[in-house]
Amino acid sequence: MLVEVKPYGKLLYAAAHCWLAWRDRAFAEGIKTFKPTSANDCYRSLATQTIAWNDRMTTAPIAGVKPRVYKGQNWYLKPGKAPIAQPGSSHHNWGISVDVSEASGARLEFMAATALDYGFSWELDSEPWHVNCFNADVIPALVLEWRKAKSLQ
Repeated sequence: MLVEVKPYGKLLYAAAHCWLAWRDRAFAEGIKTFKPTSANDCYRSLATQTIAWNDRMTTAPIAGVKPRVYKGQNWYLKPGKAPIAQPGSSHHNWGISVDVSEASGARLEFMAATALDYGFSWELDSEPWHVNCFNADVIPALVLEWRKAKSLQ
C-alpha cells in the first residue's frame, strides 16, 4: 500500500500519485526543488513517531509551556523543537502527509496556488511545510491526467 516517492520517503498509494503529479508540476513551473525534508517526513511508522515524540517532548514541567496529555501524562515541548503529534495520531502514520523541504518564498506561493488541484491542504497555518493528501479516495482530475500521460510514456 506504500509507494516510494523519490528522492526519499513513502506515501499511501493514492497520496503518492497525488504527490508525484504535484512534484512534476512544480518542476515544470521552475520550482527546482520539491521534495520531503527527509525520509521520515512522509510515512512514519508508530515506532519512528514515538522516537521523534520522545526527542521533542519531555515530562519535566517547563514554565510557560502548555502541556499535552499523552498516555495519561503531561508532556511539554522542549525549547527550540518543532511541534509533533502524539504517536498514533499523526497523519504521517497514515502515509498521507508530507513535510515539504524549504516551504517558503516561491515554493510556498506555488504550493498555495496549486495544492488543492492535487488533493493537498494544510491542517495548521503555523506549519506551512506540512501538507496532507485530504481526499485520496477521489483522485483529482490533474492527477488522473498525469497518470494517463505517464502510462503512455
